[in-house]
Amino acid sequence: MTTAEKPDPALAAYARGLAVELGCRFAERRRETLAGLARKYKDAAGGILVAGPQGLRYRADGAEPLFYHPSMAQIRVKRLLEGGGDALIEASGVRSGDVVVDCTAGLGADALVLSFAAGDGGSVTAIEASRILYMIVREGLKAYESGMPELDEAMRRVNVRHGEHLQALRGMQDRSADIVYFDPMFAKPVLGSASLRPLRVHAEDRSLAAEAIAEARRVARRAVVLKDHKTSGEFERHGFRRVRTSYSAVDYGVIGIQ
Repeated sequence: MTTAEKPDPALAAYARGLAVELGCRFAERRRETLAGLARKYKDAAGGILVAGPQGLRYRADGAEPLFYHPSMAQIRVKRLLEGGGDALIEASGVRSGDVVVDCTAGLGADALVLSFAAGDGGSVTAIEASRILYMIVREGLKAYESGMPELDEAMRRVNVRHGEHLQALRGMQDRSADIVYFDPMFAKPVLGSASLRPLRVHAEDRSLAAEAIAEARRVARRAVVLKDHKTSGEFERHGFRRVRTSYSAVDYGVIGIQ
């Protein structure tokens, strides 16, 4: 953990606090380049998390920098504000006041759109297994300024949690959420999605467990929703009914709760 060059005392204190939370080493930046710090601390596992005025940025050898940005979520929310539709919102049926659990937060784009749709009377809990992703998204959602008040308010409402979604679901009460949502990292990547390339290096990449689906069905009041590659066998394997297919590489499936 380090800072951008010439940090003010507040930024340095913030970075030190994150280092303590993460249980990692804090390195004074001084006049060092990031490459110089990497050489100096070559015994340390992983990369370098940099705290700067624009937020957190994670750098690791051979990987693109990872940082928070609402990306396509900003365009999707703008479209909703203008009266347009959104595939996830239509497939899931999320509406104002809903309680939603996003079990696979990633960079938080879907959680942000869900938060906008649920409104200030609803809530979205986004669970992320990767500690680096969790930290970057948590801090980004708290501080990012998009220039769109409705989007920024939706960001602040997302509650990001670090952990495995199965364990998190086990700790939730029966029928405590309206929608439980899964967007696992596709085994077959969508090659046209440049925004997801840095994410694939850090995200937990594993198939959904049948037990996770069973726990989601217990927790959900209305529906369990899955987003996956259209050629994936996960929909059929777990009993999801495909509710949206298109020329896109992505399909959505739903298990309705009676």
